[in-house]
Amino acid sequence: MSRGPHMVSDVMTHTVVAVGRGASFKDVVELMQQWRVSALPVLEGEGRVVGVVSEADLLPKEEFRDSDPDRFTQARRLPDLAKAGALTAGELMSTPAVTVQADATLAEAARTMAQRHVKRLPVTNAEGLLEGVISRADLLKVFLRSDEEIAEEIRQEIVSPLFAAASQPIEVRVSEGRVTLSGRLRDTSWVPVAARLVRAVEGVVDVDFDPPNGNMARRPD
Repeated sequence: MSRGPHMVSDVMTHTVVAVGRGASFKDVVELMQQWRVSALPVLEGEGRVVGVVSEADLLPKEEFRDSDPDRFTQARRLPDLAKAGALTAGELMSTPAVTVQADATLAEAARTMAQRHVKRLPVTNAEGLLEGVISRADLLKVFLRSDEEIAEEIRQEIVSPLFAAASQPIEVRVSEGRVTLSGRLRDTSWVPVAARLVRAVEGVVDVDFDPPNGNMARRPD
């Protein structure tokens, strides 16, 4: 059975533009514009990720370009002031880099992005070498799965083993990513379990139950 992507390696972009520590401020800006990205990994050696330069790291140079901050601002914005005077990627970058490994789940990558307030993550191997990059847009690719592909995974991976003893087959319908299960069950305590498992299937937008005879009428929490 064909399954949708579950790991970072399934959806990440393999072709990645990156810079070394010595890349100039202007080179960094030009690469971001050329490749239409908001951040660049900074590499050293054989490709080990040592930091990331983002648009936020570049903005202090413009912000403080024609200003003379007072002592309070200097104390409060010391890191930004340092970046305003930075000339190379090594001076601009945020370090240590926030990365994710290729075998991490998409949920783990999404959680890291949310917690660290970043839009994209360099993908590394166990040695810290760059393998790709994953962005918020990449995480949303799971919602491009076809309804039939989602339905088949639910039938094979959830309904078949969970409801093998059902008095009649449990029907699975999917429309625009919204899943509906219908059928009769002897033990409706499995309904909330099924709901949690179905929601965990990548590409599922929502799950509901539409039973004949009211057997699965209760929408699980």
